[in-house]
Amino acid sequence: MLARLGATALNDDMIRLIAFDLDGTLIDSRRDIADSANELLSHYGAPSLTVDAVVAMVGEGARLLITRVLAAAKVDAPIDEALARFIEIYERHLVAHTRPYPGIPEALGELLRRTKLAVLTNKPRRAALEILDHFELLDLFVDVIGGDGPQPRKPDPTGLHALRAQVNARPEETLVIGDSWVDVETARQARARAGFVTWGFGAPPPEGLRPNEFEIHHPGELPGVLARLNANGSHEGNAWNVTIEPAKSE
Repeated sequence: MLARLGATALNDDMIRLIAFDLDGTLIDSRRDIADSANELLSHYGAPSLTVDAVVAMVGEGARLLITRVLAAAKVDAPIDEALARFIEIYERHLVAHTRPYPGIPEALGELLRRTKLAVLTNKPRRAALEILDHFELLDLFVDVIGGDGPQPRKPDPTGLHALRAQVNARPEETLVIGDSWVDVETARQARARAGFVTWGFGAPPPEGLRPNEFEIHHPGELPGVLARLNANGSHEGNAWNVTIEPAKSE
């Protein structure tokens, strides 16, 4: 568990925990991931893939990303060797081009006044910690769970359950926010709330969002979403009914 800030006062039936995905949700890391993957391919004498091609493979952990990259480039290399080399390369490129999405630092600061925040990512934890620390965001979160720890990777909900336990949040008091079907499915398996952000590079659930799930179109909408969930959300057990009004343009 990370060192923590002062407690936030919460009432019953409020969102007590927001678990954020990292890549494509809080940070735009596509260029550094693609550049690192292509440096790996160059080592094996293979041609580069496009940024879009690499980014489409992101979201289910570094091992699966590199498995897909090698297959797309028709490279026959031991996956453990290639993964270790990719991680070494990527750690040199973590913040070369990566930045928080505009509005994310401000939105997180607003949210922290009302609830607890955490990061649940399939990215290796050390890389996640270094990026968040570089942008002075790390101390906003009660914990950061990565895809290389003892918990299974998303969409398995074990990591989310561990975060909930740290802040004593029930499933219906937990909101998962991410840019991928993986995040939505994680929330579903944990019987938590799900918010899908449209500014990232992940894909939504192929069957679409369910009636009690919602889209978020700009980081500036996040505080308002939380306020409306807390004001309008009602639940009976784990069944929720909430109306999220579209954010108004300033």
